[in-house]
Amino acid sequence: MSTPIDIVAVVGSTTQPSRTRALVDALAETLEQHLLARVRVVQLGDFARLLGQALSREELPAEVEDHLRAIETADLLIAATPVYRGSFTGHFKHLFDLVGQDALIDKPVLLAATGGSDRHALVLDHQLRPLFSFFQALTLPIGVYGSNAEFENYQVTHPALKARVKLAVDRALPLFAAHQRPQLRRAA
Repeated sequence: MSTPIDIVAVVGSTTQPSRTRALVDALAETLEQHLLARVRVVQLGDFARLLGQALSREELPAEVEDHLRAIETADLLIAATPVYRGSFTGHFKHLFDLVGQDALIDKPVLLAATGGSDRHALVLDHQLRPLFSFFQALTLPIGVYGSNAEFENYQVTHPALKARVKLAVDRALPLFAAHQRPQLRRAA
């Protein structure tokens, strides 16, 4: 019998509701359709002020330390951020500045971002991939970018964005074949 994998999704948005959270929810729900998984969402806005007060990991309150441990021990990490001034948000970067340098080695990371227009889509390859390359993480081949026009009432609504979510998950599934839901394994 398969054991569930631990998926930790970091939402780099400090506002709620957010399109970034909607994209993370769509990715997590699609993964859960195929995998036995426990999903934990780390919503940066819930603890951004506490995080911003710490200059080192030793200064973090227990709540934030717990989030960092979850990130470091996840089987699959979803890293999602809104684009702010051409890059990830400062709090998102500060959170990952406090992650252990060797904690993400070979960890699969599904990259996601949201922004005002398609012109920001390269943030996946020009900002997020280098950040996770530093950690020697295994960034999955397809990240997902969603522009504001692809959401309605903070829900993924555009067929093209839904298709990109599905494609990213489909490409991630071979890494987790041992954790597929039993009914799907029998059909294969």
